[in-house]
Amino acid sequence: VSLVEKAQEVFDEKQARALEKKIRKEEFTLEDFRDQIKQMKKLGSIESIISMFPGLSKFRGAIDFSQAEQDIKKTEAIINSMTQKERLFPTIIDGSRRLRISRGSGTNVQDVNELLKRYMEMKKMIKKFTKGGIKGFPKQLFMR
Repeated sequence: VSLVEKAQEVFDEKQARALEKKIRKEEFTLEDFRDQIKQMKKLGSIESIISMFPGLSKFRGAIDFSQAEQDIKKTEAIINSMTQKERLFPTIIDGSRRLRISRGSGTNVQDVNELLKRYMEMKKMIKKFTKGGIKGFPKQLFMR
């Protein structure tokens, strides 16, 4: 089964359209991020997903798949330890909230900080994509 066939089985078209709309409006939240992780996990392990990409199998030895899977679980645990308001508005997450989230997720504050940093970087990247500002990517990709 190819990656495309597997994705068609797993991903809900309605959800995909709703996410696309949110991305275009730059309204991508940590809840959306968590939902995407859940969808990705339905495709299989990272190793099995990588094996579906032609040509990437030669890099399999360079990737620590068990560490990558642990990182995904940690990310999901951190997001799940947030309140809905925190997932929707991460800028409200101050030091005491970060400590509570880290305790609830079985991680440390640095892990929470790292996740929030990656999320903010991802939001910036999405903004660049939607504005067509990344060299090598066609503007039409996000414009309709």
